[in-house]
Amino acid sequence: MAVAFVIHPDDSVATLLDDAEAGAEVTIRGEGANRLVRLVEPIHEGHKVALCGMEPEEPVVKYGAIIGLASTRIEVGAWVHLHNCRSRLDERSGTLDVETGASTDVRYE
Repeated sequence: MAVAFVIHPDDSVATLLDDAEAGAEVTIRGEGANRLVRLVEPIHEGHKVALCGMEPEEPVVKYGAIIGLASTRIEVGAWVHLHNCRSRLDERSGTLDVETGASTDVRYE
């Protein structure tokens, strides 16, 4: 069974410590946690999984601090990354490639 670690009891995401497939039950461990979350999609080790549903513009919380805002509806058990989370500080963060993190709004020739 895959495991994810939550840092702070107010966190809305946990970090996977193993790769896990869609439908897998992930054990959430850490501060204020000891529960299961079923993944709605595959998530790789080191990436974030949503512990609660989030609506667009709701804060994404990790380490007890806001690390970004949901840019779309995020379901419990969903992968939280560049495709559904954006920075509050950098308006270009929504244009980054989900796989590489490279900017997609500037063309270099």
